[in-house]
Amino acid sequence: MSEPGVEDATRRTRLANERTYLAWWRTGLTSIAVAVGIGRIAPDVSNVSRWPYELVGAGFGVLGIAFIWFAYARARAVEDALNHRSFAPLGARLPLWLLVAGAGLGAAVVALLIFVH
Repeated sequence: MSEPGVEDATRRTRLANERTYLAWWRTGLTSIAVAVGIGRIAPDVSNVSRWPYELVGAGFGVLGIAFIWFAYARARAVEDALNHRSFAPLGARLPLWLLVAGAGLGAAVVALLIFVH
C-alpha cells in the first residue's frame, strides 16, 4: 500500500508529462513551420538569393525534428522514472544544445535580414 496522496501525485505527474510531451511537439512543429517560411516563402517574396534562406530554413527543420524526437525520449524517461519511483533529471547538455542551436539560428536570421539582398 502506498502513502496517502502518492497515487494522486503520480497521476498528476503523468498528466503533466503528457502536457510537456505535447509542448515539445508544438515547439517542433513551429520550428518546422519557420523552416518553410524562411526556406521557401521568404526568398520568393523578397527576390533574394535562395540558398542562404534554404540553408537557415533547413537548420530550423532539423531543430524541429530534434524537438519531436526529444519529446518522445524525454516522455519515456519520465515514465520509466515514475515506474521505478525515481526522478529523471533533464541534465545540463540538452539546455546548452538548445541554447547554441537557437542562438545560432537566430543569429543566422538576423544576418539574412541585414546582409542578403
